[in-house]
Amino acid sequence: MNEVPNKALLPVGLRDVLPPDAAFEARLVTGLLGSFEAHGYEQVEPPLVEFEDSLLSGAGAATASQTFRLMDPVSQHMMGLRTDMTVQVARIATTRLANAPRPLRLCYAGQVLRVKGTQLRPDRQIGQAGIELIGSDSAAADAEALTVAVTALEAAGITGLSADLTMPTLVPAVCDSFAMPGEVAVRLRAALNRKDAAGVASIAGQAGPLLLGLLRGAGPAEQALAALARLDLPAAAARERERLASGAARIRTALPQLALTLDAVEHRGFEYHTGMSFTLFAEGLRGELGRGGRYRAGAGSEPATGCTLFLDSVIEALAPAEPRARLFLPSGTPLEDARRLRAEGWITVSGLDAAEPLGEAKRMQCTHAWVSGKTVALR
Repeated sequence: MNEVPNKALLPVGLRDVLPPDAAFEARLVTGLLGSFEAHGYEQVEPPLVEFEDSLLSGAGAATASQTFRLMDPVSQHMMGLRTDMTVQVARIATTRLANAPRPLRLCYAGQVLRVKGTQLRPDRQIGQAGIELIGSDSAAADAEALTVAVTALEAAGITGLSADLTMPTLVPAVCDSFAMPGEVAVRLRAALNRKDAAGVASIAGQAGPLLLGLLRGAGPAEQALAALARLDLPAAAARERERLASGAARIRTALPQLALTLDAVEHRGFEYHTGMSFTLFAEGLRGELGRGGRYRAGAGSEPATGCTLFLDSVIEALAPAEPRARLFLPSGTPLEDARRLRAEGWITVSGLDAAEPLGEAKRMQCTHAWVSGKTVALR
């Protein structure tokens, strides 16, 4: 009971980001936002916490189980810490920017906090950066969200990118056309998520052949779309199929080198999505780089689509951060020299006392020292 607590100990899933990684992440975020803004997306910055009623309304209801809650001592109302920034940006678009011209293009970056991590992503505090395109229900908007995200990742230096498309509304449209009871549809969805063909066949009844065709049609986008085209889908499901094919064609035109796959029955992680959705991957990376797709903004009042990138995965896909060159300036270095060197791109570390320059530069982990008006590289 009398032991001094370890002040460096943090809760499970939380961590300090140290040099040079913190600076590397900051530069990455700046680059991603710059790429988004170059495509016409304007930056917004939502608060870390909001009233629970607004944060968990509409699409935000899907995040309720992952939301930390606390009481606001001022208003005595419950608040929630954001687990995802998409719902916040949607709220901004449909309230404070309700009169802005549509389609509205917004981008963001920030930290989110979740009750627990996952096996692939154990961290509970996660950095996000993303875009939201609000006010358009077109296939062109679906394609733009994916295209802008891939373009930003490529500009950051990530290669070997791929995207997996899905249509979360396709299976429900088939189930509705066969008047499938709700509890049966839930069990069917679980079997489809497991890719359990035998389970689907035993549950789906008359819808079985169509749903098995959807399940077995996953693969490279062109082949999967051809397999979907051969299925005699009900009218509502056929419309969803055509929307998916239109979006995929636009993506292929914009990004001809992108590896594109399709799984029409994938639903996990897309619970609040209402149309074509996608997951982004990079070669050699275990988890996803980001995901996005179509949803309803605010309280379901506007069509929207977007993409969220997970900064921890993006950083993992990039080369490790390397320390930048640092120049040690001995105490007494003229101020004009220091300003000129920084203007030339040097990171300068000023000595605070009259220590021997080379030894002090090494102790301060500098790569160079300023000696007699010249830069000297340290071995």
